[in-house]
Order: sequence, then C-alpha cells, then structure tokens
Amino acid sequence: MQFTWIGYYTELADKLLPYRNDRQALISKLRETYVQIDMKFPKLDSTDVPADIDPFTVFGLFNKGLSNANRMKIAAGFAHSFGIKADQPADFDGIPVVMALNATFYAFTGDKRRGEHDIDNLWRVFEAQLALADNDNEQTRAEFVSAYNDAVTQFSLGWKLSMGLYWARPLTFINLDSRNRWFMGDISAAGPTVAQVAPKEKDTPIHDGEAYLAICDTIRSQLGTEACPYTSFPELSSAAFDESERVNKEKKAASKKTEQEAQANALGDADVETTHCWLYAPGEGAGMWDEFYEHGIMGLGWYELGDLTDYASKEDMRQKLLEVRGGGTSQKNSAHAVWQFAHDIKPGDVVFAKRGRTEILGRGVVTGDYEYDADGGHYPHVRAVEWDAKGCWHMDEMFAMKTLTDVTDYPDFVAKIEAFFEDAEEPEDEPEERAVEYPPYSREDFLSEVYMDEGQYDTLVGVLGSKKNIILQGAPGVGKTYVAKRLAYSIMGMKDVQRVQMVQFHQSYSYEDFIEGYRPSASGFELVKGAFYTFCKRAAEDDGNDYFFIIDEINRGNLSKIFGELFMLIENDKRGVKNKLQLLYSRELFHVPANVHIIGMMNTADRSLAMLDYALRRRFAFFDLKPGLATEGFREYRDSLSNPKFDALVQRVEQLNGAIADDESLGEGFLIGHSYFCNMEPDECDDAKLSAIVEYELIPMLKEYWFDEPLKVRDWSDRLRQALR
Repeated sequence: MQFTWIGYYTELADKLLPYRNDRQALISKLRETYVQIDMKFPKLDSTDVPADIDPFTVFGLFNKGLSNANRMKIAAGFAHSFGIKADQPADFDGIPVVMALNATFYAFTGDKRRGEHDIDNLWRVFEAQLALADNDNEQTRAEFVSAYNDAVTQFSLGWKLSMGLYWARPLTFINLDSRNRWFMGDISAAGPTVAQVAPKEKDTPIHDGEAYLAICDTIRSQLGTEACPYTSFPELSSAAFDESERVNKEKKAASKKTEQEAQANALGDADVETTHCWLYAPGEGAGMWDEFYEHGIMGLGWYELGDLTDYASKEDMRQKLLEVRGGGTSQKNSAHAVWQFAHDIKPGDVVFAKRGRTEILGRGVVTGDYEYDADGGHYPHVRAVEWDAKGCWHMDEMFAMKTLTDVTDYPDFVAKIEAFFEDAEEPEDEPEERAVEYPPYSREDFLSEVYMDEGQYDTLVGVLGSKKNIILQGAPGVGKTYVAKRLAYSIMGMKDVQRVQMVQFHQSYSYEDFIEGYRPSASGFELVKGAFYTFCKRAAEDDGNDYFFIIDEINRGNLSKIFGELFMLIENDKRGVKNKLQLLYSRELFHVPANVHIIGMMNTADRSLAMLDYALRRRFAFFDLKPGLATEGFREYRDSLSNPKFDALVQRVEQLNGAIADDESLGEGFLIGHSYFCNMEPDECDDAKLSAIVEYELIPMLKEYWFDEPLKVRDWSDRLRQALR
C-alpha cells in the first residue's frame, strides 16, 4: 500500500502548531526524543542547541538524505513524543527530501543573511496553510498569500518552501521541487494544462503566493483526468520521482556506454575482436570437472540468479545476490564472474580448467554462446566447450582465488600453461584455432576519423614507408595517440591487432624491458625477452605483411639505454637477415626485420624533457601534427553539434593559437589541439561541459605556458570565458 505516510504527516503538523509560541519547549522535546531513540541530535544552528526553530525544519529532520530505517526510527520517536495516533509510515513514496547539509529553513544565528523575523514568518506561513487546508475561503487565502510573500524570499527558501508546505498538507499544496517541475513540464506525462501552468525546471522560484495557489488549484482540477491520470499530489509526486529515476538511470547507462565506446575506440580498436584466455574452476574443488569434460560444457553456479540475460547491469546482479545471499560480503566478485560468463566470454576463447591455486586440469575452446538451463540444478549457466586436453599439471605460481579469471593480459603466464599441452596426446579431432576476420580499414576510413587532409596523409604514409621509422610530434591535443594505430591499420588495410603493438616509454624503461634481460624467478634468475624482441620475432615469421611497433612518449625514456645496439639495426638500410648484431645477454645474433615500422610519439610542449640525441634523430623522420580546427572534417563535426557557444569557443581558441604561434618563447609546438573538443554528442555539448574544458583543461595549460606572464594568462582566460556567455 502506497502513501501510508499522509495521515502521520498531517497529524504531526497539527501537533506542532501549538508550539508556535513555545519554541523552547519544542526544542527540548526534540532533543529528548533523539536521546530516547539513541541518535545524535543534528546540528541545526551555530551552537549545539538551536536558539529557535520552525515547523518545516522539524519535518526536515526525517525528510533528508537518511536511510529509510533511520527515517522510520525518527518518525517512531516523534509519534511517541507528540502522541501521534495515526499509523507510522511504512513507505515514503512521493516525499521530496532536502539536502542533509541544507536541511534547515533558516540561516544560522550570526549569519548576516538571517532576518530578525525569519522564523516567525515561517510559523505564520505554517499556521496559514493549515487554516487554508481546513477551511478554504477568501480570508484564509488572503492570510496565506500575505504570509507566503513575506517568507518566500528569505535565505535558502525559494522552491524549498513548497516542499515544506507539501509535507504538512500533501493533499492541498503541491511540491515544486526540480523533479516535479521537470515531470509536469512534459505534456505526455501530466497533460497540456498542467504543462502550461507548472513552472519549468530552470525557472526562478515563485515569489507570489497568489500565483502559487493558482498553480495548486489548476493542477488539482486536472487530477484524475485522461491527460493527468494521477488522483492526488502525492501520486503525481511519486510518478515524477519514479520517472526521473528511470531517466537518470538511462542517462547514466548511456553516458557510461558512450564513455566505454570512446575508451574502446581511443586507439581505433573498438570493432576488433581478440581471443581471450580464461582460468576457470569447474565447480567447488573442481568437483564437476569430469562431468563437464564428458558433456563438452563449462558450467557456473549462482543458480539463485536465474537467467543471467534478464539483468541489465552487473550492479543489478550484485543487488540480487545481496538479496538472496545476505549482506555479509559485497558480492562484487561473484557479480563480476557471472557477468563475464554471460557477456564477456566469446566463442573461440581459450579456457584452462583449474583445481585449487596451482593445478591445471585441462584446456578447451569455447564453441557456444551463454545458455540458461532451468533444469541444470546448481549449475544452470552453461557454455559449450570443445575440451582438447585433460590431465594434471602443476604450476610454480599461484592462481587467483576466483571461479573465473581473464588472464589474456598476462602472456607469460598463458605461455607457461600452454607449454603443458605441447607434448599432450593429440585428441582425435583437434579443434582448429579460430580464424579471425579483422575489420577492414582503408585510407578513406582514416581520413573520415582523423582531422587531416589527403595530402598530409599521403606524405605521412610515404615517409613512413621509405624511412621505416617516424616520430609524430605536436602540441597537446593534436591527436598523436589517436592517429598512430589508425595510421598502421590504414596501411595494412585491416585492423589486424596481431601486427600492431604499443608501449610507452618512461624514465624507468630499460633495455631489459625492450630487448632482453634477467628477471627473478622461482629458481633464481632467468633471461626474459622484451617487447621489441618478441615483436620482431613474430614479424620475421610473417615477412609478407607489414608490422607496426608504436612507442608513446618516446622522448620520456633514456633512448640510448633502451635501444642499445639496435641504434644501428633500426635504420632503414640496416634491416634484414644480412644485418645482424649480437645481443648483450643471450649472445644471440639478432636483426630487425624489414617489415617492421616504428611509430614514435612526442609532445613538443613538454619543457621538462630533453630533445632526442642526434644519433637517434638521424634514424627517424619527424612529422608535425597540427591542430585540425580548420579541417573539413572538424567543420563537419562542428556543424553536427549545432551549438553557437561551441563555435564561439573554437573561434576564440583559433585566435589564441595565433597568439601562441607568434610568441617567441612558445611557437607552433605549443598550439592547442582539437582533441579537447572531440567526442561530444549534441545533447551533451552544454554550458557545463564547455565551461569544464575552459576552466580545468585550457586555462591550467595557459598558466603553465605563460607562468611568468600572469596578465596575459588573465587576459586570455577572460576571453575564453566570454566566448561562453
């Protein structure tokens, strides 16, 4: 049953009115109540004991950001203290709440914003509203309007006053908080008449009591109609809350999806599927391994959840687990496992069955999508797997204590497990490795995504093809990282992620990370091959295809130390098997294949970094990436947003770039790039988003650029802000 609180709230208002002229007694009763219910009395004034109090603030004590359990606890205490006979609330549907840090309806004592008669005015409004609700006539309306007009402009009131009026008499006075205003402004939600008279979400508060009563009257007259099917203000308020929560949840999910898509596509790999490797426990203590192996499946417990496809998010799964299993643990790991089992595992992925924390039982390839078997007992969640090995192998390192673990990002660990199966007995029908069809990616695709003209692209590809090694250099935000992988893909004609690898240099990066070096192991030290060595070996076995090794922040590392003897071997005319040098540790004769291209990226505006030494400079071509604000692609993007303030801001940044280019201490290497303004949809390109770019990204950069010219920083900061006004 909904709205069980109406009778209680109405009677509490009646019980409070006699304290209008004895507020100290009311304060004492409130403090005593908090002692009885064993809760700390909240801070309601500049001192521990408030000097005065109004009735709306009393309601606010349990209509703010508290758990429902604590709200009911306070309500029960008030029922006892004030002798309330009405049933205590079993729900709080349709009740607006105030912010916990702004729960009083007055300014604290000593605050200059508090008027001498502020609390008296609130009591006067309270008394007038009860009189009007009990006997609606010309006189009670006039007294209410007068009291409302005197109080509404006081500090911290405005729309909040309508919330207080609604608490005390929810069937007579409408709540006009932001949720209700937003909801009632929608013709489809409450009808055209309500939408016409209701204040809009961004409107300023109504300072005229007569206008407020007119809104209440008009909306009340529409209740129960076909256009506005709600039968009372509480029902309307509850619908507004439910709908706003639904929309907010959808917006949050959409925002998260957009963010995830942007992250996935930051390097151009959003539509590329890769084979994942999973470590999997077939039942508690691997007790289901033999059965799963025999039936060619992998199964998962958590039968209480039912069909996993019924859940929209991982959080929904977690909440259901908390409900059915209790709140002893967070259930985050469990929710993560079942979500991955239903959504992340794909046909073609490799599964290693395990027992305990050191034992491998078998290997298989996933061949089917997620299925829910309602008759599957404790393991109703299944996927078809073609198991191709079974046995018992022990690892010298411990596994994670989880049912399902994605180990794709640990290639050394995966290689150690795979080594167990090299000499295993061949199965009768060994499954073939899944043939991956990589998405095509052409020159046209590159030009549609990257703000670069055709001439620049052709020059870039030509230089990389002849020199083999290139450094993309430019100011922050010109899209160096965004360009790098897409450039490689456009040359390959497809998004073959197996032929592209990216690393990032830093001060601690070394030859041992890049080529080879000794690392601690269980038996002492072992020689471990580095990223570039492994990449070159893979490229050498596929010399008919181009391979691309991408180095982000190339000038942050100690390049002579990292490249070592490869200084010579990376030159375009020193490639191939005829040009070998002996490596430092293994003494292996090593060469860099001719089909390996190196793409480095360098930030020209980072003054903390030294320039590359000339020995390495001679081996790289340097290509300047400039801001793409004036390119045809960016102009099309601007037009798609259709936002005058965005256009004005971009125009101002172009002017700023002119000033930066003309500055002798800066120059073109410090221009502001276009990526600060990318990846926005029309509905999210609002004032708050643009202001955040200016305040938290552009202005801090200007302060660094012109650290010794504060007047110039202030001037351009003001110009950027003015573009948004």
